[in-house]
Formats: sequence, structure tokens, C-alpha cells
Amino acid sequence: MKLAIMQPYIFPYIGYFQLIQAVDVFIVLDDVNFIKRGWINRNNIVVNNNASLFSFPLKGASQNKKIVEIDLVNENQWKYKFLKTIKSNYSKAPYFKDVFILIEEMVLFNELNLSKFITNQLKTISKYLTINTIIKNSYNSYNNEELKGEKRIIDICIKENASIYINPIGGQNLYNKNSFQEENIEMFFIESGKIKYKQFTSNFIPWLSIIDLLMFNSVEEINKKLLDYKLI
Repeated sequence: MKLAIMQPYIFPYIGYFQLIQAVDVFIVLDDVNFIKRGWINRNNIVVNNNASLFSFPLKGASQNKKIVEIDLVNENQWKYKFLKTIKSNYSKAPYFKDVFILIEEMVLFNELNLSKFITNQLKTISKYLTINTIIKNSYNSYNNEELKGEKRIIDICIKENASIYINPIGGQNLYNKNSFQEENIEMFFIESGKIKYKQFTSNFIPWLSIIDLLMFNSVEEINKKLLDYKLI
């Protein structure tokens, strides 16, 4: 069984969904400390032909709290403002009509808990893209919060009976393949190809939120791009 583990990110980039697509079970690691100015509650879309950072407001966010302990601000004003931004910048995109309905449904999802809110996004987008991976959360699932880093990841793999663990390429300095091999777990790093597609701007802007990719590509086109990676 192939397994991947990642912290939850708001509308993450295509590489995140390549990782989901590449495994049988995807664990949303939400019982670790929140990181300020990370990608948990923010990402980039295109505004006026430039990458523009959006951020979902949080209530009492702190690096002393776990992700699962943090809530979104309980008001609709910021949600409607975000949807207005999406509409004004993507209304002429080829797949706007269907995708905006999807985005609206996810943004207006009646859930304040940040982890549950993001997990719903991941499941909804995966279903739209016909990805059948099982997605579940780490909170209250493994009872191993005393373990840190690589040791905790290996423990989750063991408890899930995973034979293969796949991690983003950025973790090469964090994880040792030999440590996984000692537990009879093969480990691979996933490296995305140079994914490009037609945007409004003539100069392609890479690694934006999945929102941008959805707006400009059909499900069939996206599924081809999801396979544009290599395992090393």
C-alpha cells in the first residue's frame, strides 16, 4: 500500500494533488503545530496578470497551537470578498462556469475548523478530478504525538501497513531512505515535471493554487498533468 502524509494547505498547487493521486491513502497531518506565514491558510492566484497572494483569516492562530485547534474567522464577508476576486479575475477562463460553482461550494462550506475546512476542499477537488485516494486526518488516529519528524512518519506508515511512502522532493534533507528500509518500507520522493498550460498572461506563472489550473484545463487535461512527475 502506498502512503503519503502532508499538512493541510488551502487550495494547494498541483504538486500536492500529484502526491494524493500517487498513493492509496493520504494522511492530512493536522495534529502538528501551526506555522505562521506558511501555506496552510494562503496561496497564490493570478490578479492583473501577476501572482497575487490570498489569505483566509484565522481566529487566534498561534504557533503554540496545533492546526486542528485553529478556526477560521466566523463571518461571511471575507468569503464573499474572495469569491468576488475569483469571479473578477477568472470569469473569462474556459472552465470558469463549472469550476466557480465548485469553488463557491468549498468556500461557503459550513465549517469553522481549519483542518476540517481544508480536508473538505481536498476531498471535493479529488472527487472532481476522479482521484480515488482515501483521505483521512491524523488527529486522534495514531496516538504518537510524542514522536517527532521521521520517527513519527515511520510509525504512521507501520500502523497503516504501508509498504511504500512517498514524500515531496523538498523533504530530501529531512528523511533518510535507510530508516524506512529498516522497517521494510520503500521510500520515494516525488518530483513534478515542468507543468505549463495556457493562462491569460503570455508569461506563464507556475505553481499557483489549484484554482488557476482548474480554471484553464479540463478534467482530462489535468489528469494528464497529474501524471507528469517522477519518483526518485
